[in-house]
Amino acid sequence: MIGVLKRVDRRLKRQLQEVEVRRSLSVTRHNFLTFRRWLWFQMTRNRLLFWIGVVNLSILLGAMVALLLPIWGSRTSSDLLSRDSPQPRSTFLRNGLPYNLSRPVNILVLGIEPPPSTIGYNPKSASATGTSDTMLLIRFNPARPAIRVLSIPKDSQVVLPKLGLDKISRAYALGGAPLTARVVSRTLNNVPIDRYLSINADALRQLVDRIGGIEVFVPERMAYQDRTQRLQIDLEQGWQTLSGEQAEQFARFRASNQGDLDRVQRQQMLIAALRDRLTSPAILPQLPEITKIMQTAVETNLSPEELRAIVRFSVQMKPEHWQMLLLPGDLSPYSQDPSSYWLYTSGQDQIMSQYFGTSTIGAAPKPKPLTSLKIAVQNASGKPQLSQKVVRYLKQKGFTNVYAVSDWSDIQRQTNIIAQKGDTAAAAKIQQILGVGNIEAAAIGDLDSSLTIRVGKDWR
Repeated sequence: MIGVLKRVDRRLKRQLQEVEVRRSLSVTRHNFLTFRRWLWFQMTRNRLLFWIGVVNLSILLGAMVALLLPIWGSRTSSDLLSRDSPQPRSTFLRNGLPYNLSRPVNILVLGIEPPPSTIGYNPKSASATGTSDTMLLIRFNPARPAIRVLSIPKDSQVVLPKLGLDKISRAYALGGAPLTARVVSRTLNNVPIDRYLSINADALRQLVDRIGGIEVFVPERMAYQDRTQRLQIDLEQGWQTLSGEQAEQFARFRASNQGDLDRVQRQQMLIAALRDRLTSPAILPQLPEITKIMQTAVETNLSPEELRAIVRFSVQMKPEHWQMLLLPGDLSPYSQDPSSYWLYTSGQDQIMSQYFGTSTIGAAPKPKPLTSLKIAVQNASGKPQLSQKVVRYLKQKGFTNVYAVSDWSDIQRQTNIIAQKGDTAAAAKIQQILGVGNIEAAAIGDLDSSLTIRVGKDWR
């Protein structure tokens, strides 16, 4: 009976959010009509301005109409789940997490930052307050098998109802997860989004503490205090086992001119650390119970069976089956807000097509020659000047856009080739040229590069 009431409560919340979204869209339509009449008067005096206005107005109106369309569709649990896929490697997973994924599933994961005045924030009781501090689109694909994680910077510029062009993080406060999912889907080539999951800092702390902490390399000394957010960060450099509170500090630290991008990199490092810890022999037997506990701490339209299927699929994936990406774009020095992140359409099309199976209108972008890719070389060997030697070596091989960056403070035995934008094929070719290197698809290297080579002790 309690379970039925919870489902009814969630359905009513979603319906209320839909009503609020439609109400805000009606206001937006009125604003657009007023704007159109003013623009017509101005444009009749200038033909160039006329055509610029037509293009901009078409884009904004198209985005507004698209946000009215349904996002979840008619996909049910029976559509997502199956009991016929291969058996997991552990008996307790088969018994405690008995469900499997039957097809690729896209889930929008939202990390919610409550308003500064909120105390004891609970995503289930205040699901449409605060902003989305973290935004991940994750594709679980049992056919390949693979897990793709796309980080969407919270300062990405998109069209929002009532607000027009604004940061994507504000969509959650306007219409909760349903509106945020619509905005993400329409922005990213109409990628289908099957489910969402909203999690706040309290739930993250609970999870990390429940599994006994996570091992993370802290690349620099982190000391920062934000009285508004009641946040004090104090982390030493080096490998550490972080508690739940320290993991939150690591994820939220922000002290650079890279806007939100450095935080995105640390979030991906945390995801990798959580993955490694959750798949360790000490934690695997506890996963069914951990899944039950965490389900009470998040807001989601995943059914209990679907959540268990997602967990079961995830822990069976080896690290090489995970690919973590960053939505292509750049900070705008010309914007009123220098942290604004403007998306690259061509790079976005390539990632969405290659990793999320969406189709693009028009010709696919022509791939750049391997020798012209931006390649950053980072010394992680402890040997002086080794990065410069690798730069010279690659230039001798014909590469024209290779450069050295500051040394990586964690000494590595093996070279790591980071596909910063997901181009693992190019990383494999670099691996052949160097004769060494592990390949990792993640946005944890130099932000300006297509590939980052962290040179370890194994390079000659």
